[in-house]
Amino acid sequence: MWRELPRPVRALVGVRVLNQLGAYVMPFLAVIAGPGLAAEALAVFGAAALASRRLGGLLLDRLPPRTLIVAGLAATGAALLLLAAARGPVQVLAAVALAGLVFELYEPATQEALARLTGKERRGDVYGLLGTSLVAAGAVAGLIAAVLLPIGARWLAVVDAGTCLVAAGVAYVFLEREPVRRAVARRGRWRPSAALVRLTLAGTAFACGYLAVVMFMPLVLLERGAPEWLPGAALTCAALLAPLTGRLGRRGLDAFAHGRVLAAGTAVLGVLAFAMAAGRAVPLLVAAYVAWAAVDSVLQGRWQAVVAETAPEPERPRWFAFFGSSWGVAQPAVPVLVAATGAAMATAGAAFLLVPALLGAGTAAARRPGHLRKITTRTRSARTEQTTSMQ
Repeated sequence: MWRELPRPVRALVGVRVLNQLGAYVMPFLAVIAGPGLAAEALAVFGAAALASRRLGGLLLDRLPPRTLIVAGLAATGAALLLLAAARGPVQVLAAVALAGLVFELYEPATQEALARLTGKERRGDVYGLLGTSLVAAGAVAGLIAAVLLPIGARWLAVVDAGTCLVAAGVAYVFLEREPVRRAVARRGRWRPSAALVRLTLAGTAFACGYLAVVMFMPLVLLERGAPEWLPGAALTCAALLAPLTGRLGRRGLDAFAHGRVLAAGTAVLGVLAFAMAAGRAVPLLVAAYVAWAAVDSVLQGRWQAVVAETAPEPERPRWFAFFGSSWGVAQPAVPVLVAATGAAMATAGAAFLLVPALLGAGTAAARRPGHLRKITTRTRSARTEQTTSMQ
């Protein structure tokens, strides 16, 4: 599949993988900020990153994806260097805020660039390839972080900044230039459609379930008596398995709509999360987690593919930005939800089981006459018809 992809697609995936090899700051931000400032730093970063995703979508109305990807990566690298050099609460929080504001600028641009570079029939595969590649790169990043952390937490920010700056240089050289595609002028303020709101609610529930598993699985394993080396080994094993299971799963499910696969897959993820909550034996917990990771790898890229297929083309950058806010909302919400329930895996299972219901509501609404049906019909029509309507 890799060799069959257009050169710009391979270059963009390579840029994001290179950047992911140094993606340490978000998981270790509390360590870098220190125990006395950890809560404030996480809150500031979460709020700024949420605004960053929205800003990235708005800037796509004025800048081509390549420019925004290069600028976003370079700005993130510069902000991380400031964070590494910051001393004192004011400087640290200011650097954290700046890093958060540029942290997500290139994410909507990445999704939009891939949508422009690939046909509808290949988008699911390409988005899935990007997702599983980032997961695998994250496993390598975890090993590098394990080496750097004993030297000093601020070195994590320095190396992360270095990968951002190198990725920005590679993007500048290898990504193709293209003109700005301005959104169709419209009266008044842009508002998300009901279909986008439902899809984002479903994505938020999925993000809450996903983050609850990823954030708390090591702690749950240790609480149930696992040796200290096992959480890292389980995470690395799952990350290395993801590209293989993701590719096999996408091949077997190509005939099914992305929405149906997401609904069925998240239901399975919910069942496996409840199995992790109920199983007390460490081997059973590890087996359930590896199975969960394998199912999740099959779903990689399908959310982005649904957004790309459903959104009217002129509004697609804003759809990606709005939908991406689901992760920004879930990140601070998950620790609060887990603290309130006292059960991380059960919380994850409940969140996952909400997704099929929310996706089903969106599908039912799309079948009714009116605006949503017009959107669905238009997005399923030929691309030439969309281009003509834009002109």
